[in-house]
Amino acid sequence: MKLKKVLALAMAAAMAGCFFAGCNTTDNGGSDNSGGGASNTSAGDSGDGENAGGGSVYWLNFKPEADETLQAVAKKYKEEKNVDVKVLTAASGTYDQQLSAEMEKSDAPTLFVVGNPAKAKQWSSYTLDLKDTAVAKELNTDEYNIYDGDKLAAIGYCYECYGIIVNPTLVEQAGHKVDDIKNFETLKTVVEDIHSRASELGFDAFTSCDMDDSSSWRFTGHMANLEYYYEEKEAGSTWTEAPATITGKYLPNFKNLYDLCINNSLTDPKDLATGGHDAANEFKEGKAAFTVQGSWEYSSYAEKVPDAKMIPYYCGVKGEEKAGLNCGTENCWAVNAKASEENQKATLDFMYWCVTDQSASEMLVEAFGIMPFKQAVESTNGFLKDAAALEANGNYVMDWATNYQPNVDEYRKALVSALNAYCADQSDANWDQVKAAFVDGWATQYAAANAG
Repeated sequence: MKLKKVLALAMAAAMAGCFFAGCNTTDNGGSDNSGGGASNTSAGDSGDGENAGGGSVYWLNFKPEADETLQAVAKKYKEEKNVDVKVLTAASGTYDQQLSAEMEKSDAPTLFVVGNPAKAKQWSSYTLDLKDTAVAKELNTDEYNIYDGDKLAAIGYCYECYGIIVNPTLVEQAGHKVDDIKNFETLKTVVEDIHSRASELGFDAFTSCDMDDSSSWRFTGHMANLEYYYEEKEAGSTWTEAPATITGKYLPNFKNLYDLCINNSLTDPKDLATGGHDAANEFKEGKAAFTVQGSWEYSSYAEKVPDAKMIPYYCGVKGEEKAGLNCGTENCWAVNAKASEENQKATLDFMYWCVTDQSASEMLVEAFGIMPFKQAVESTNGFLKDAAALEANGNYVMDWATNYQPNVDEYRKALVSALNAYCADQSDANWDQVKAAFVDGWATQYAAANAG
């Protein structure tokens, strides 16, 4: 489903009086929804949430930035329904390891996140079929759901976008306009000019591009998507499963943008491997005019930079003047099929409440942005509106092909290692190692993921 249609559905729900518009939101991609209301009684359909069965909920949360909101939602549900909801938030970049560890315990999560079909396959025996559940019936689209064969393994509960976030005020102070940035050439002109005059201006072009676990995903996951997307686009079809190999044809374009970021930022490329810098605060404090991030940061960014805008990953591809933002989700709810029937029911009740209760919805949309449910509060996320405006203008949406990275943790680890070596010494030989990690690494990890 196109983003403008998702926004239209959210607006229609608000106009119908289901919910109230005007909540500040941040779209993020891995947390829960909102709601209030009850449902049926079977474990597969969700009941009244009054703890009649004695069940409880344990949600392993994917998004660290949403933790405070989710803890508040859990507390609210306990107060209203007398049902215990435990929320454990995995540290950034550690979700898969945390999930594996928690699933080994006797009190394993009852609600967890499955981000793509490969993960649905990996956790197949743990995912309850959510087809015909009350929460599934609240969806306004099937677009973001993940199937494992005929089983509805996971429900997409929020939608997000990512790209280059810009502080228009700083860009104008440097003598440029955001509207003049239409492709990589014009982006490069503005960025390099700001960086060359950083001392004079009092701010730099890009925030720090750290490659530690808390930040590297912005490049090995998100920015890498531009390479995969343009391979898809050239082939004329959207991936529905991971291909066995990729060509790396658009790696020079990834290099264009990555080089621009690391060489025109607050931090020397040689110092990126160890991390320790806070790109979000650098942007919010006006220390840099550009950063790479996603719509889940909108609320916190807008407090300090109310006119912040998101523009596409311009990278030098022909025709990119019609590029849009990277839009999709990797945040899909799965219910533990190995949990007790009481805990499954309690979890489904909680999910239904999250997408139908007004006050819970307001809290969660504030944290996550657009949620594809009939009664979800309207999003006011400015970055999602940027995405919708670009699409409405005829720009193509870049889907999240990055979700198909095979053996994602091992694949990205190798990319981080190669990129760190390149940042320390930007030689052709070191870039060849990045190419090898990107392309040969894909084939290696695909084979490992599909062995046997």
